[in-house]
Amino acid sequence: MVDVTTKPASMRLAVAAGWVRMRRETLGLILDRKMVKGDVLEVARLAGIMAAKRVDDLIPLCHSLNLSSVDIAFEPDVTAGMIKIVAQVRCLGPTGVEMEALTAVSVTGLTIYDMCKAVDREMSLEGICLLEKSGGRSGHFRRTPRHPNDGDGVD
Repeated sequence: MVDVTTKPASMRLAVAAGWVRMRRETLGLILDRKMVKGDVLEVARLAGIMAAKRVDDLIPLCHSLNLSSVDIAFEPDVTAGMIKIVAQVRCLGPTGVEMEALTAVSVTGLTIYDMCKAVDREMSLEGICLLEKSGGRSGHFRRTPRHPNDGDGVD
């Protein structure tokens, strides 16, 4: 584990995104709140927030951080049969929150899959990536878009 004892605390931000691809009918059931297991997006949002708070238990050598904010947003694309997941994580601390944002997106997507697998086993999680980070010595990073639907929000 990297020693961050002498690093000064700074405001940290990380934004990550990814997609869950599914049949259009599955997305319709989610948006109409007709899945048997309940409100998929709200359960998935809570799962993502909980996951961000537990990264140090899930990934070896990650620091325990006192997160000040975790926000999960959904952007459904009915035509494509996809839901974009965007996680934004903030804290005041000595190390970044990229892993927390990426984990939040991953677990949010896995929760959507779990709640919908009975009607659509061909769903896939795609394009999970860091979009932006700020704070700390390395400064500000913003992902350069490469191609449509790679998780960076550029079509």
